[in-house]
Amino acid sequence: MPDADEQAHYADRLPEGIRSRFVENGNGLRMHLLESAPGAAGEGERPVVLLLHGFPELAYSWRKVMPALAAAGYRVLAPDQRGYGLTTGWDDGFEVDLRPFAMLNLVRDQVGMLARLGIREVAAVVGHDFGSSVAGWCAVVRPDVFRSAAMMSAPFGGPAPWPSAEAASTPSTASGRGGDIHADLLALDPPRKHYQRYYATREADADMRGAPQGVHAFLRGYYHHKSADWPGNRPFPLAAWTAEEAAQMPTYYVMHAGQTMAQTVAEVMPSDAEVAACAWLTEDELAIYSAEYGRTGFQGGLNWYRAGSGGVTASETAVFAGRTLDVPATFISGAQDWGVYQRPGGLEAMGRHPHFEGTHLIEGAGHWVQQEQPQAVVEHLLQFLARHS
Repeated sequence: MPDADEQAHYADRLPEGIRSRFVENGNGLRMHLLESAPGAAGEGERPVVLLLHGFPELAYSWRKVMPALAAAGYRVLAPDQRGYGLTTGWDDGFEVDLRPFAMLNLVRDQVGMLARLGIREVAAVVGHDFGSSVAGWCAVVRPDVFRSAAMMSAPFGGPAPWPSAEAASTPSTASGRGGDIHADLLALDPPRKHYQRYYATREADADMRGAPQGVHAFLRGYYHHKSADWPGNRPFPLAAWTAEEAAQMPTYYVMHAGQTMAQTVAEVMPSDAEVAACAWLTEDELAIYSAEYGRTGFQGGLNWYRAGSGGVTASETAVFAGRTLDVPATFISGAQDWGVYQRPGGLEAMGRHPHFEGTHLIEGAGHWVQQEQPQAVVEHLLQFLARHS
């Protein structure tokens, strides 16, 4: 369990009006939470905005948007999700039951936390990266609690279509050769592999936790590689979900088959001058991430990918087949973010949700949009909230 000293390293790096606290969520976790305006007059009457981070991030990734949302009259909550940061109570390691890391239990984590805080509904649940999926499923499963949803950087496809006899009898076309796209990627010259397949391997955590350049430099390279600062991020829609099309994506998505993620990002490390000029993620801010991941490793977050790729999440969510996201919803991302296009048709599929209000792509931001361009993100969120809260 994190001690007072481990929590204290947040204290002098949090914006004014944001505090760090812990909440038992009734689902086995002691959740670490960043919260705005604690004890403020009318706090209990303020509409709530819940912010959910992705991989490899923390509640701390919302530090640049929380004060502005609070100033606009919202109570803002941002937890370290299961497997991350100062939140405890989850099983660590590779040989664990993956069901607690599947999507419906991640939703249950949030519902339980809100209940312990005495919160019956939130004006909006906002999720980034893998947190986008959690936010979307929160709204699908409990629209009475999560009254609107904003997904960021990873389009939310939602539940699978209602199954039909025709669909059941149609062979998979996930690969251009009618087979497994992962096998097709390995057959390319040079051979490639998808990052999510790599994240499901036993060695992925050790590769990153024990990165030769150190955790701090590894994270610097990873965040830089997926940001608008890296000039190679000029995304475009892929024509199909084939190995040849997927291989056009940068190596942080479709890696070289013989490389680890630490080796992948080491090839694009920013210079000392670029690091010094990185106002959206200073060295002091990055030190929060490197301290936490140096302490916990990455396996907690990687187990989310394993639950997805191993079919646990799909099995549990199959009961919602044919459902849509039936609350107001929007999508926000960086214009230089490949995450928008990594699955062909994913962005367009969001339009099937009956209350989807459209997409906002923010220039000058890559994957870490709420950190790279926080003011623009706040503006879009406040406009969205004003229409519905």
